[in-house]
Amino acid sequence: MGVLSIPQIRPRRWLVVDFKKVDWRGYFNSMFWNLNYWDKASTVAGEVEDPSQTFPKALLGAVVLVVSSYLIPLLAGTGALSFNPSGWSDGYFAEVGMLIGGSWLKWWIQAAAAMSNLGLFEAEMSSDAFQLLGMSEIGMLPAIFASRSKYGTPTLSILCSATGVIFLSWMSFQEILEFLNFLYALGMLLEFAAFIKLRIKKPDLSRPYRVPLRTFGATMLCVPPAILLLLVMCLASFKTYLVSGAVVIIGMFLYPALNLVKDRKWIEFSTVQPAHPVNDDIEEHSTVLEQHQVVKDEASVSLLSALPSSNTEEASEISPEGVQKLD
Repeated sequence: MGVLSIPQIRPRRWLVVDFKKVDWRGYFNSMFWNLNYWDKASTVAGEVEDPSQTFPKALLGAVVLVVSSYLIPLLAGTGALSFNPSGWSDGYFAEVGMLIGGSWLKWWIQAAAAMSNLGLFEAEMSSDAFQLLGMSEIGMLPAIFASRSKYGTPTLSILCSATGVIFLSWMSFQEILEFLNFLYALGMLLEFAAFIKLRIKKPDLSRPYRVPLRTFGATMLCVPPAILLLLVMCLASFKTYLVSGAVVIIGMFLYPALNLVKDRKWIEFSTVQPAHPVNDDIEEHSTVLEQHQVVKDEASVSLLSALPSSNTEEASEISPEGVQKLD
């Protein structure tokens, strides 16, 4: 579409904007949703070989691809067609493709969008599932969430992630965007706070990858995105505040409830990573995981010591072996 639009592009069309008709809430939520969730890649770092070298290269390439995949079609569509703000709604890119290249391009864009949505769903489900698995492995969730299938996938965690998607289906697309953005903003603010606190309290921790800035510089780095996060939260609708507030309140009660269940030993919890099932495809990966299943490095020992109640007891039980591994 970008190539076919070149003869029809009129650069002056890129500057035509009717600010009175701009839906700022929808604009910021859509833009924010389209360009966020980069932190989710960290939840599958354990499944990646040499993440400290692989992740920066992969993220750099992904940023270029994502920005290009949004910018080029937008420049093509807005520059080649006459200004029609009411036409730009969900699914309009396919119509733009038809107007520029014909019916074949419309169907091609729709097929590509379908594959893209499948990829987005798989990526989101994988990151959520492995996040539940990781929380289970350090004792924050019942041990059953760390169980894996014969292929090494966290079955129950994937099922829970898919169930959450089903519950969101009663909301409209725009409402889902606002709801996800609001909760994501809360989570990111907590991540920034944890990032700064660890830099201040534990500056010498061994980190797989480290932001090459001092504490003040790292803090200033978090300020611009934090302002954007607060802006997105302020633009949310009343329904989003209501649903998000309910989720937050449930989480506040769920955390102490899980600690109570863990202290009373009503459900099995574990801080030791369960061994993978023996399978030819993952046998080598399983061996590596078993070598590091108690404590991966001094950062793990230090962070485990900060966990509440029974978490610290379990951490103290495995610390001697972990120290021997470090020695």
